[in-house]
Amino acid sequence: MSQKDVGRRLSRRRLIQGSAAMGLLAGFDSMMPAFARGRLDNSNVYHTVRDGADIYDMTIARTPLTIGSRVSSQPITINGTLPAPLVRLKQGREAIMRVTNRMDEPTSIHWHGVLLPFQMDGVPGVSFPGIKPGETFEYRFPVKQHGTYWYHSHSGFQEQLGHYGPIIIDPAEPEPVAYEREYVVVLSDWTFDAPGDVFRNLKVAEGYYNYNQRTVGDFFKDVENMGWGAAWSKADMWGKMRMSPRDILDVTGSEYTYLMNGSPSATNWTGLFRPGEKIRLRFINASAMTFFDVRIPGLPMTVISADGQPVRPVETDEFRIGVAETYDVIVEPTDIAHTVFAQSQDRSGFVRGTLASRQGLEAPVPPMYPRTERGMAAMGMGAMDMKGSMKMGSDMDMKGGMKMAGDMDTAHGPMKMNGNGEKMTKMDAPSDTVSLSAVPTAGRPISHGPDNHGPGAAMVASKPQSRLDDPGVGFETVNHRILTYSQLQSIDGWPDKRPAEREVELHLTGNMERYMWSFDGKKFSEVDGPVKFYNGERLRLILVNDSMMDHPIHLHGMWMELETGAGEYRPRKHTISLKPGERVSALITVDAPGDWAFHCHLLYHMEAGMFRVVSVV
Repeated sequence: MSQKDVGRRLSRRRLIQGSAAMGLLAGFDSMMPAFARGRLDNSNVYHTVRDGADIYDMTIARTPLTIGSRVSSQPITINGTLPAPLVRLKQGREAIMRVTNRMDEPTSIHWHGVLLPFQMDGVPGVSFPGIKPGETFEYRFPVKQHGTYWYHSHSGFQEQLGHYGPIIIDPAEPEPVAYEREYVVVLSDWTFDAPGDVFRNLKVAEGYYNYNQRTVGDFFKDVENMGWGAAWSKADMWGKMRMSPRDILDVTGSEYTYLMNGSPSATNWTGLFRPGEKIRLRFINASAMTFFDVRIPGLPMTVISADGQPVRPVETDEFRIGVAETYDVIVEPTDIAHTVFAQSQDRSGFVRGTLASRQGLEAPVPPMYPRTERGMAAMGMGAMDMKGSMKMGSDMDMKGGMKMAGDMDTAHGPMKMNGNGEKMTKMDAPSDTVSLSAVPTAGRPISHGPDNHGPGAAMVASKPQSRLDDPGVGFETVNHRILTYSQLQSIDGWPDKRPAEREVELHLTGNMERYMWSFDGKKFSEVDGPVKFYNGERLRLILVNDSMMDHPIHLHGMWMELETGAGEYRPRKHTISLKPGERVSALITVDAPGDWAFHCHLLYHMEAGMFRVVSVV
């Protein structure tokens, strides 16, 4: 081994926390999927191409791994790696995925965002029975689309334990996008505790993992800025909702180690480039519970794809990526090293990687933004004036508000807050939406929100509003460009130009104190039956977030065309993230017969009941 090689290896060792022996580093490298080392060329030994089909052999097993400086026996791997290997398919071919379960529990794989027959969708109890221990299941489906997607377990908490991996589907025809190199960047959150214990802790105490609660000092700062009455009213409102305005994420960096391509920050995942190259970064948020804010300080990003679908290029400096979303960006490195920085939405932790012209280089790691809390504007509850006063009451003239519901002994009407320094956002509905009056097709009933709210809905948005041009809570101190949904436009529009024939409205509901999450106030175990879609219809789906948390909502099997004001160039999404107090609408061409999962992609919210079945009949 040359002196240069020895130096490089020693440098790598120093980046692994607690790596005291060369064997530990070698073991870590062997468990990194090929895509994390930049090999995206179908060189996976488990992949073959035969008779116009991409064939993958995949084995799911428990594999002890070193993550950072700690060894864990609970990771669930596919073909021995975390994340799972890259699946690279070709539009127009058939995909054949032969999946063997070597665990002592049932498992599954859901091909997230991929259009396929419902029997191949991989949701136990909805579309297939699951894969039993020792069993091999063959997924087989035509590949109709292209873009960046991912796959993961839909069985229990397995997704939290490493059972996820990236998918790239190459287009049948060349894309009008120029770049010389590409990397997949999979973001995730890791717990060394059993996920079942994490879930129980969330049920035991609201804010169990939140170590950033408000203090008496914070209250008196509010008094100084807002006045006594407004500060007291604010505290009273949050107290009646039995949660803290600093409950941004249910599980925080106090519990999670954040990973980039399976590596914590100390390991510093690195993507190499040659000066002058354009690089395509395919970001996938495969976390269980974490929204990430992604930036590369000093390096603009041009967004070219969202959820696998091409969009008109948008240059930005930062974007928030909800759980299960994907974004493709083009960057042109201008220095020898750049930090890829992803901080959690609540600013409790981060993960970083590096783009570098040679191995071992690093760039400065930026500080996280200040800790934040939800305010009235962040909840879509109206604007503030310059006097710093706040009024309470049901007779206020304002744009939005929350009512406490369920087991609350008091229900306030809409609230209007006024103050100084809070970032204002446009609250008007998108221009291409229509009034929410039903136009049901004969024999097809309209579905509206709940007529009443039980204990599953601790609050109700009295005047929900569009917030598509609002980047969300946490960017109050930022003075650079942040991507919003309102900026996304599809390249070619959707071929189905029909207006909606029918509307279905669903409310996202929750009770944080009891850790109950649901649609229309009912968790999945309490609903009478599936949500009915009718094959061939053109549908408008209306989602209203009545809770105080962000929710990434995923519809299996069909695209949602998010109504952003872009007319026929609505962006197509498989996952739509809703902010508190937000109302969004999306058009759907119902063309996929069968039963499909529809749920919040926050894993513990889904397990707590925010899950429904959509039946296309």
